[in-house]
Amino acid sequence: MKKYADWTSRKTLLCPSILSADLSDLSNSIAALNDNYDMLHCDVMDGSYVPLITFGSQMVKQVSEKIDKPLDVHLMVKNPEKQIRNFVDAGACSLVFHREMSFHPQRVLSEIRSLGCFAGISLSPATPLEDVKYLLADMDMLLLMTVNPGFGGQVYLSQMTEKIRSARAMIDASGYPVRLQVDGGISRNNLGEVMRAGADMVVSGSAIFLADDPGMEAGAFQSDMRDLDRELNRV
Repeated sequence: MKKYADWTSRKTLLCPSILSADLSDLSNSIAALNDNYDMLHCDVMDGSYVPLITFGSQMVKQVSEKIDKPLDVHLMVKNPEKQIRNFVDAGACSLVFHREMSFHPQRVLSEIRSLGCFAGISLSPATPLEDVKYLLADMDMLLLMTVNPGFGGQVYLSQMTEKIRSARAMIDASGYPVRLQVDGGISRNNLGEVMRAGADMVVSGSAIFLADDPGMEAGAFQSDMRDLDRELNRV
């Protein structure tokens, strides 16, 4: 797997989601980004936890073999513990599963880490932060869904800004180096809002891949991120 060397830095990471790419021509869709991103986000959906079915570990493996950037894999599936080995072997750098789908999340986090991946938990909008408060020591990332999971192109839920702010405070108070990722309805219009609230990993799908020039839009995202990082004293 390709590790992300700057994971523990304060730099905000851009993670374009291939859910919004042209899956029939994925290689060219990714190439169109012109390397203007940090990690590539892969939304794995099983048609059970969420309505859609996207792709599995074989497709993730093929993507990993074609790009130099690390893969950030988000499992929106039931029984995520059954899929860990498959996606680690496929090349995942970070592997995130939903708290709502795990009875023993600490065990799942530990297994992911034992296989050399960064381990994360995702929370749907209505799931309280209290559900992960005592798991921070065992995780590398907390992913807050800022839309209800299952579809791309949704509108950012404005009430999630306060949740991001509360999550940042919880992480900082814990002392653990947990990254805070946000996913859902993120564009350059609300990038400042989520970063000022505390996000330091940003997933964006349709705002990038459906732009007239995805590479230029991804580059503009990164430029805005660097300006905000300086404003927030992260670099």
